[in-house]
Amino acid sequence: MTTTTAAGTGVPARDQGDRRLRIAIGVVCLIGIAVATYLTYTHYAGLNVVCPVSGGCETVQKSVYSKLDGIPVAVLGLAGYIAILISLAVRNELGRVAGFGMALVGCMFSLYLTYREIFTIKAICPWCVSSAVMMTLLTILTAIRVLRVEPGTVAPSAPAKTVPRAERRRTERRQAARR
Repeated sequence: MTTTTAAGTGVPARDQGDRRLRIAIGVVCLIGIAVATYLTYTHYAGLNVVCPVSGGCETVQKSVYSKLDGIPVAVLGLAGYIAILISLAVRNELGRVAGFGMALVGCMFSLYLTYREIFTIKAICPWCVSSAVMMTLLTILTAIRVLRVEPGTVAPSAPAKTVPRAERRRTERRQAARR
């Protein structure tokens, strides 16, 4: 059985692909952590959020939808981004599925909040929209990571038949002669 390696790295190609996904997920999480930290800080410091475009940030942040059971939504987002980042350290199926599950819940909650921004509050917060976009990206990236099937994880349909070494060599010589 031969394994394909990434160009000149000696690392199996599937590991290289997973590594790229983990890096992308980590970068998006770090950006999300930065946004959520800023929004959490402004909430607890009692500061006005710098709203780069529409001016709707204050309206959204002062609405009843900015808290869930007394906890600021920004804190929940911060916890979600950190948890997804931590799930990258678990390098097995559990880590991949946990990361996807958290990203999916975060994405659904972000969609709900975006709906509330548009139809109930009637104000748009660019910070909130950026967080919703990041959570959507994380859902897509973590889903790709979960859906990739690694060789060896799929059970063979029938047990492998043991072939004597002499028979294998004869078969290899015949195949080489045909080329």
